[in-house]
Amino acid sequence: MKSEKGFVPAILLCFFLGALGVHRFYVGKIGTGILQLFTLGGLGIWALVDFIMIVTGNFKDKQGLAIKAS
Repeated sequence: MKSEKGFVPAILLCFFLGALGVHRFYVGKIGTGILQLFTLGGLGIWALVDFIMIVTGNFKDKQGLAIKAS
């Protein structure tokens, strides 16, 4: 199954605000969003990994459903 959360908003939020973890708040992962916010995206590494995962279709929302382009 595919997540209700949109691929385009997730990728744009990650690209522009990834260091603040905004894309994680968007998909419902509040806890890791807060961690990313305080660590500035794991000094950018965590945000980069998330960006790659979103692009490849391996990033999941809070319910464990993949966020993929349609």
